[in-house]
Parts: sequence; structure tokens; C-alpha cells
Amino acid sequence: MKSPSPDKIRNVALLAHGSAGKTMLAEAMLFAGGAISRMGSVDDGSSALDYSETERKRQITVNLGVGHFEWKGSKVNVLDCPGYADFYGDVKAGIRVSDSGVVLMAAPSGVEVGTELVWQFLESAGLPRMICVNKMDKEHADYRKCLDQASEMLGARPAPVTIPIGSADGFKGVVDLIEEKAYVYDGSGKASVEEVPADMAEEVAELRTQLIEAAAENDEQLMEKFFGEEQLSPDEIRQGLRVGVAQATITPVVATVATSSAGVEQLMDLIVSVMPSAAAVKEAKGAKPDSEDEEVAIPAEAGSPFSALVFKTVAEQHVGELSLFRVYSGSVGAGSDVLNSNQGEGERMGTVYALVGRERKDMEQVSVGDIGAVVKLKVTSTGDTLCAKAKPIVLPSIEFPKAVLSVAVRAKSKGDEEKISQALQKLQEEDPTFTAAFDPVIKQTIVSGLGEQHIDVKMAELKNKYGVEVELDKPRIPYRETIKGTSKAEGKYKKQTGGRGQFGVAWLRLEPNERGEGFEFLDEIVGGAIPSKFIPAVEKGIVERMERGVIAGYPVVDVKVAVYDGKYHSVDSSEMAFKMAGSIGFRLAAEQAKPTLLEPIYQISVAVPDEYLGDVMSDVSSRRGKIRETGQEGRFQVVKALVPLAELHKYSTHLRSITQGRGFFEMEFSHYEEVPGDVQAKVVAESSVEADEE
Repeated sequence: MKSPSPDKIRNVALLAHGSAGKTMLAEAMLFAGGAISRMGSVDDGSSALDYSETERKRQITVNLGVGHFEWKGSKVNVLDCPGYADFYGDVKAGIRVSDSGVVLMAAPSGVEVGTELVWQFLESAGLPRMICVNKMDKEHADYRKCLDQASEMLGARPAPVTIPIGSADGFKGVVDLIEEKAYVYDGSGKASVEEVPADMAEEVAELRTQLIEAAAENDEQLMEKFFGEEQLSPDEIRQGLRVGVAQATITPVVATVATSSAGVEQLMDLIVSVMPSAAAVKEAKGAKPDSEDEEVAIPAEAGSPFSALVFKTVAEQHVGELSLFRVYSGSVGAGSDVLNSNQGEGERMGTVYALVGRERKDMEQVSVGDIGAVVKLKVTSTGDTLCAKAKPIVLPSIEFPKAVLSVAVRAKSKGDEEKISQALQKLQEEDPTFTAAFDPVIKQTIVSGLGEQHIDVKMAELKNKYGVEVELDKPRIPYRETIKGTSKAEGKYKKQTGGRGQFGVAWLRLEPNERGEGFEFLDEIVGGAIPSKFIPAVEKGIVERMERGVIAGYPVVDVKVAVYDGKYHSVDSSEMAFKMAGSIGFRLAAEQAKPTLLEPIYQISVAVPDEYLGDVMSDVSSRRGKIRETGQEGRFQVVKALVPLAELHKYSTHLRSITQGRGFFEMEFSHYEEVPGDVQAKVVAESSVEADEE
């Protein structure tokens, strides 16, 4: 099996708000295209693309599913993207390697939160798109409402290509406006081709005229023909639509019931006849390794040097990691030696596959424009570029959303710590939006993701895939300690144990350093009051004491410490004695230098529709946040603020609650700032209790 030419390949992302029916639409397309022998179901866990145990149990898509089918001379790679915000990392990955998007709406619901977000993702990526109004057989299904909302809420210019015959219990099929044919479906999913129903003739004529006019606007010859009142053939209408879709001046719309395959073949016809092929990408553009400023461009042709982007990694038990990639130039096959240009290391390609969910079909080679998979690459992760060693290139990676929720995890069973660490590492390799690391300051393993459901799914995978269980805790805050005043103190260590003793005295002076400047050590000893060989030991003792803190057990930062005097004994002094003297002196001096706590401050950027702006600003202020600016970005109001990390636990969940799911945010560390007195007293008290318990 080989890849067809790029003009015969369609890479299409299916996108929607959760539960709009994407996976069942993909299932219906795979079945109609002969890629699967029977239609599965999301409800009973038998769909080809939602095959993981987590997806079957939850009946939602949590991973990017990839399948392919042949349709009217073209190969269609369909990427079934998750519909819930907690899994938008895979949405970004799917969009990155697609050439167009099909945005689903549930006919009873119209435009929902997720619809707006995925539409925005497609706009940002500059991808052509079409709309599929699914679930026309459900109660309250309203095709016209969906068209109006697409125009008003998405800014689209919808152009119906198929329209429903009836709705809800009265749904019978669809009318194809291009061909002027009605497809009436029986209970088995088979369609009979009939004349347009008489009671729809006027509506069909009106909408078909509007469709032809919209298509003709994109081609001068077609426009002349239209105004000359000449008939446009179906192929000419498709030609005009093809140009309009590519220029994003028109958005074709179809009606479907995926569970019965109604309208699905007409959608597939539109994908291969109107949506752009992989040939629309004329060259692979990237950077030269180790030189982001030096651009590299490779013609997107089969004979060009190979380049591909790895957009998804799947860890399969007993098989290893499966790397999914899209080829942007050249071709690759089993046994090929390629370069991972991000890591600077070579990889040997094993058997390459085409995918239908977890089913794999051997491919002789995967060529430009096509999507494939390979098992057991050594160093390759999601977002890496694979390329020819003779023509290295780093393709633009995937802009994954940043984690917005963190929790602490601990082993449920003693002795599982190492297994958990290894399993968390594998989960990170699969999903770049999920991170895990041990924080030595707060002594917790912290995992971070895009929301509570995201974290829940990853913890379920820990149990199901790797056989380990964890318990979740609220993360401790990585406070820091510093001083606000200056002080001096004597650090004296004297110990006599019979025979040689231990003796060392170091006088220290402490003063605050500039915020963010860290620790500065000054040697001001004159006259040999402390021999130079013992000065490093004094500094080591200070540093070790700083790590343990002086008021709440957190590391001390931003302080200058000078050792300016001391005493030693020619026999009893040692490095150990002066290390202890440095530690004691620092503790005594710090206690007198107005010690205080610092807390991490994060910059957050919250995007919400206009109607929620006031609620969000009030909520941010109640979290000790300082609003820096507000402004309009597209259809959203954006609030930028500085907020203490201590006030942001589960903020993503709360934000969705107060904005009915229509708000989202990003956060990144900004700086440390002094903790208010009342909060500081509480933190110190809690630290004392924890220390007593330990």
C-alpha cells in the first residue's frame, strides 16, 4: 500500500462541542468508505476510533482518533478531535496536521461553547472549514436556527449545500441543492434517490439560487454566466465553492444524522470535491536546526528530501510507543534512516502503517501529504520533526495549551513510588499538556493538566495501563522566605568530646538583596581571623540553613551575607565546625532581620464574552488579584491580572462555572511578592503544625 499523490489526499479534522456526534460521524464515514465492515457505536463502546478503556467507559473522546478511507478516487484521513476543553491539546494537534475542518453542531443545540472555541482555533490556523448540522432526528432540531447562529455567533457566511427533509421524528432525509435530488432514508440507513418533495420546491429553488450566487462570486467567468441568467452545472457550482472555501469567503453547510448515515455520503462527496487537498501545501517551511532565524523550505513533492511532523504519541501495552506523523515533503518507508532534528539524533524507521483507530495496515511508504504511524522510535516525542539527514529542517511545532490546574499525588500503596514516577513520565510523553514533577521544596509530586476531567482521566490511565493507584491532595504553595532588615550575629560552635574537639566562630552580617537577585556571599575577613581554607565551609553552612528556612521551613532568598570576623583554634577548628558556625550564625541573624514570607504571583489572562466581564473582574479582585488591563480580542473580552498562586487552586473549574463554560484562561509565573500579614500568620501556624506532625 502506497500513498496517493497529494491532490488525491484530504486531511480533515472533525471538531465540535462535546456530544455533537463527531465520533459517530467518523464511524459512518469509515463504514461508507469501506474501511470498517460494520458501524460501531459510542454508546456500547464499539466505535473504531474511541477504543481506549477510558473512552469506552466515559463514552466521550479523550484522545485524537485517526482513520482513513477511500472515496471516489481520493484518500480521506479523518482526525476525530476531542470535544471537551480538558482535552484541547489533541484538538490543537489535529488542526496542526489537517488541511481543513468540519465543524459539527448538534441540531437541537446550535452553536455551543466548544463550537465557538474550535471555530476560533481554525481561524487562528487559517484553515478552510465547513459546517455539519448533525442529529437532525432529535427533538427540537432546528436547521435554520443553526444557520442563523453560524452567521451571528461565528461570523461565518453559511451556504447550505444539503438541507433536511423534516426534523425530529419527521426527519426523512436530505435534499442535495447542487444536484437537486432528494435522498430519502429507510430504517436500515439505505437511501432512495427521489425527486425534490413538492412542498419543498419553493424553498429548494430559493436556497439553490443563493448557493449558486455565492459560488459564482468567487469566479469571474461564473459570475458573468450567472448574471447572464445561464445555468451553472453542478461541477461549476463545486468549482466556485472550492475557491470560496479556500479563500474563507463561504462556508458550506450540510445536514446529517450520523447514527443512520443520513446525509453522510453527501458530506463525503463535498469533502473530496470542494475541500482543499494536501496539494494546497506547496512546501515544507521550517528552520535550520540550532538556528531559528535561518529559514528552510523544501518543495512538497514526492521526490524532495523527507520531512514530517510527529503530532501524536500513543503508548500501547506490549507494543511500545506509536508515533503518528504527517509527511510534508518526500516519502519514508520501513528501514529508512532519518534524523530527529529537534533532538539531533538519528532514528531508524520500522514498519510504517496507515491507521483506522487501533487497527494498523502496513504501508510500503508514506508520501508527501499523507498521514502514517511507526512504532518504537527511540528519542522522538510529540511535536518533533523527522527529516532527511542531508536536508535537516525543524518544522513549526504544535502550540499546545498550557496547564491550568495542578494537584499533588501520592502513592496509595507503599513501594509504588518508582512505578508511579515511570508511569507519569510515559503519560507526559503521550500528552504534552500533562506534566508531572517532584518539587523538593514542598516535597510533593505535582501533576498539572487542562482541568479536573483531564487529571481524572490521566489518573485512571495510571491504574488501567500501569497498575498503580494514587491519592490526590491540594498542592502546597512553594513559598519563599527573605528578610526586610539588617542584623549581625555570632555563630559559635564548640564541642568537646575528650581528645580533639570542635571549635569555630563566625560573625555574620545580613542585609536584604534586590528581589530576584538571590543569595550573595561576601568574604570580609582580614588579618586571618578565620583561615581562608575554612571560609567555604562557612558559606556551605549558610546555604544549607537557607534551604531549611527560619520561620516556616521554606528556602530563604534574596539576601546578602558577609562573614566579617571570627575565631579559630589551631587544633580543634575544622571545616565541620565552621560549617556549623555559619549555619547557627545565619539562623540567629535572620531571626533578628525582620524575616518575612514571599508568595509566587502568577500572571493570568482570562478570555470571556462581554456579559461575563464584570463577574470575572469581581472574582479576580476577591482572590487578591491586581487587574492590569482589559481589552477586546476578537469576540472576547480579555482580563490580564496578577494573582497569588494560593488563590488559583481549581480556578479553571470555577471560571467555567461562573461563565457557563464560555471562559478560559492561561497562567504563567511572574514573580515573588511579600505575603500580607494575616495570610502570613496563618501559613506560619500551619507550617508549625506540619513540622510537629513530622
